[in-house]
Amino acid sequence: MKKLLSTILLAVIVGAVQAKTYRIIKAPEVTGCVNISQGELKVREVIMRDTATTVLFTMEYPKGMNFVLAKNGYLMDEEGNQYFLHSAEGVALDVGILSPENGQTDFTMHFDPMPKKVQVFDFIEGDVSGAFMVLGIHDKNAKMPAPKGDAIYEELVKTYPYALPEEWFKTDSVTVRGRIEDYDPEQSGFTQMTLFDWDISMKHPERKVINITPNGSFEKTFMINYPRLLTIQNAKINIDELIPYYAIPNDVNDITVKKNEQGEYEYIYNNGSSKDVERWLKLTYMFYPFSLSNGNVAQANILTERLWQNMMLRLRTAIRHNQFTPLEVNLALCNAQVNIAFSFLDYIMIHKFDVVKQEERDGRRYTVILDSAEWAAINEPKSYPILQRINFDNPMLMAAGNYPILVNRIQYADYVRSRQIPMNAQLNVSVKDANDFLMNGYAAMRELMGTDHDNLMAQICTYQNMLNFFDSWREYEGYLSDIIPLYQASFTHPYVRLKAEQFYADKMAQQAFSSPLPDTPAAQLIRSLSERYPGRMLFIDFWGTGCGPCRAAIQDSKNLRAEIAKRDDVKLIFIAGERTEEGSNAYKKYVDEWLADEDTICLTNEEFARMQELFGFSGIPFYVTITPDCHLVRDDLKIRSYNSFNEDIQRLKEKLK
Repeated sequence: MKKLLSTILLAVIVGAVQAKTYRIIKAPEVTGCVNISQGELKVREVIMRDTATTVLFTMEYPKGMNFVLAKNGYLMDEEGNQYFLHSAEGVALDVGILSPENGQTDFTMHFDPMPKKVQVFDFIEGDVSGAFMVLGIHDKNAKMPAPKGDAIYEELVKTYPYALPEEWFKTDSVTVRGRIEDYDPEQSGFTQMTLFDWDISMKHPERKVINITPNGSFEKTFMINYPRLLTIQNAKINIDELIPYYAIPNDVNDITVKKNEQGEYEYIYNNGSSKDVERWLKLTYMFYPFSLSNGNVAQANILTERLWQNMMLRLRTAIRHNQFTPLEVNLALCNAQVNIAFSFLDYIMIHKFDVVKQEERDGRRYTVILDSAEWAAINEPKSYPILQRINFDNPMLMAAGNYPILVNRIQYADYVRSRQIPMNAQLNVSVKDANDFLMNGYAAMRELMGTDHDNLMAQICTYQNMLNFFDSWREYEGYLSDIIPLYQASFTHPYVRLKAEQFYADKMAQQAFSSPLPDTPAAQLIRSLSERYPGRMLFIDFWGTGCGPCRAAIQDSKNLRAEIAKRDDVKLIFIAGERTEEGSNAYKKYVDEWLADEDTICLTNEEFARMQELFGFSGIPFYVTITPDCHLVRDDLKIRSYNSFNEDIQRLKEKLK
């Protein structure tokens, strides 16, 4: 026994000698915290031993709310080397953690040992979309190394050259098909999936419904104009809720969805373009947009630089480890560029509300500047260096899943809009105003993106403006023939010009004021509503309890809707999507409070998706007008909102006479 105790004591002494502490960083500085919108993850101390690197964290999170820390977290040094998590104290991993009364959770994590030479490193909570990150952890007395993100980018482009196919822009069909193994419609609780599609030639993103047969097979064919990342989703299949696949014109993708040993769904690409780039598709989580923490524009730029460095380091490691092809490397680089630019512009969009506010005086809305220095920074081209490093003439950027959203962010950037429409000015519909709007927009985008010409991105943003304004222009006789040529002349890129010409031709071919609905289950529901209210037009409001603009429109229109209810020529219908047809308690409570006297319909989310496919919309609120004979009213003639209800319905009735 005595000998045994001596042996144990000796082992402890030897272990203590072996676990040599060679560096302690107290209260280290960090570049920033990422992807924690309601709190902050702080590093209190770093202890570097030859057996482990220990990091003491504090999670500041609103009391009573849950957060999750993944078990596959790691540290990454400035060269991209990863040091994986071994254990944690003070928190459980991969389960919900309830933030305490004081909103602070202290915990410790132990990672692989980092070499003594490491001066700066990042904490990556896990390889999942939206993972918590603390970037640029370093001793405040140490000199931060210069970011190497651009150098890595150039290295990858040079090492993996890829020539874009001549027929990149080609309109043709694409088919996605596959099978869910061991599928049971009753046990699974779903009979369809949806596909989110946003071609830049579309005015709005669209959802396409993919039906699942009783044996688990599915198939969907639709038209596309160029290669791009698309996603299939169903919240009841836990594959990060998304199945990414790479769609190219004239292609068939076959995908198998099955459960792994852990009982979680995973997907296998069997053939087609997705099989060719499956390594990239399996790692798309690395290139999702980041949620930047609060801070001023200068701080956000520093954090964005660190994010770019982080993305390039992780990408280079993934490329080498997974042996990416040149096509996969270039797709990944485009995805990274699109999402880092989107992340920064999204930050600017949110940060603006810390800088300015809107006030109404004498019936007009005015912008009041709260922080003139920050407002000046938002309106300064040099505040957008990340945009000025991207080649927006590269069509391959369009393959990134979030490219259309980046288009939207640049199109509506305050820097651009404030030059198209000066602060507190009104945009009048005239040829001169339209031309000024067009030219000022191009000039602002050239400055924002640091280019001397109207690049492909700028032309796509302008094309989207044309789509948005077209219905308003069409109200004024003669305007289209003067305004449309101005826009078409500005489209020097062949693809944008072709789509603009096709759009105009298709719109002008629509001579009828309304069109019949197709023969689908969703359309049949609309027909039954029309039969319920014979002789009336239907104004259908697609909404949801989780949609702030939906609730605001409903609540602001309470008095107007009371007047509309007295009419015998129109009926308001409110359709929402919920998990069940009965609706959640929140839905029932809201309806009782605000829509008690209205005709409300609660659909399952699957049924609501069919409505989205029928009417070609994704976001809400969305309004549809149906004629008394159950035809869909043309976009430029439909009732656009509650605010313009009386004028819109009067105009429509005159047209329908």
